[in-house]
Amino acid sequence: MNGRLQRHSSLVVKIGSSLLVDGETGALNRMWLQGFADDVAALTASGKRVMIVSSGAIALGRTVLKFGNRSLKLEESQASAAIGQIELARAYTEALGHHDLVTAQILLTLADTEERRRYLNARSTLGTLWSLGTVPVINENDTVATSEIRYGDNDRLAARVATMVSADCLVLLSDIDGLYTAPPLQNPDARLIPFVETITPEIECMAGSAGSELSRGGMRTKIDAAKIAVEAGTCMVIASGKQMNPLAAIDAGGNATWFAAQATPVAARKTWIAGSLEPNGVLMIDAGAEKALKSGKSLLPAGVFSVIGAFSRGDAVAIVGPEGRELGRGLSAYDSKDAERIKGRNSGEIQSILGFAGRTEMVHRDDMALKESVKGSSE
Repeated sequence: MNGRLQRHSSLVVKIGSSLLVDGETGALNRMWLQGFADDVAALTASGKRVMIVSSGAIALGRTVLKFGNRSLKLEESQASAAIGQIELARAYTEALGHHDLVTAQILLTLADTEERRRYLNARSTLGTLWSLGTVPVINENDTVATSEIRYGDNDRLAARVATMVSADCLVLLSDIDGLYTAPPLQNPDARLIPFVETITPEIECMAGSAGSELSRGGMRTKIDAAKIAVEAGTCMVIASGKQMNPLAAIDAGGNATWFAAQATPVAARKTWIAGSLEPNGVLMIDAGAEKALKSGKSLLPAGVFSVIGAFSRGDAVAIVGPEGRELGRGLSAYDSKDAERIKGRNSGEIQSILGFAGRTEMVHRDDMALKESVKGSSE
């Protein structure tokens, strides 16, 4: 691969049930999966990080349980997911294992991406898995999710995951090759839209309904996913996954709809931290820490001399320099009680003080937004 996908360093790829599971037999489409694994291996071999958000657990599990094509009760869907998740993990492990790629399975719920503490835990785990060279495979935890606490489709889940890990490209593989001016099955004059710079009300009106019985989502959920992704600095592409080696086809310039990101993932995240979150506490830092922040480093406990306010891990805090001037804001890796205990101490002492091995940083640089005047003074 040396085309459009190769321009990106980190990709989240979403796969729909209708691509993985044969709609008539309920069997896993192993040939397709192996071709997809070949694509993933080609991307990772060129230094790209790939994460997969995969549907298919319920579809595979209901086949094992011989439920047929009838509608399932909630408890039957949850039981199917419990069995199907094992089948799905085995399938990815085998397919990617042919390329000596290690697969990791992550099951997420809505709360894991909406509650800040759980969000940070999930983000850290996924980032660590990427740093270790693995290919994480993610699905919604359908064994415990109910209609009130679920995403209901993996398009929006994939968008949340992509923004969580600051991926610069989200790929939605579907049974349609992009966004059309009208539903192509109903309107023969419908035209493919190859590029969307801004998601307008007109673009949203072009979305149709779900395209297959195995898929919960439709084009409307894909547009919702695009809105989540592009606002967080992640570009998105909708393309057909029906053919063999679908990622290679996108890379080669095949039919697809690309949605432009509104900023880089890092810039979008820092804008969110700086402008959308009210600080719940204050970290007072010394001159050495201020100098370190201006040079682009994280805030370590050693540089903090005072902790003000009551806040939880993941809450926004104001970072104030020794002269009393707010330097910026960030997400604290510790709650206020633990921050108070480790302030002014070396990061190597954290485990002995708290009794667990916490984060090295009080506020990681990726979770911090400095004021423009502060950034300018470091140049």
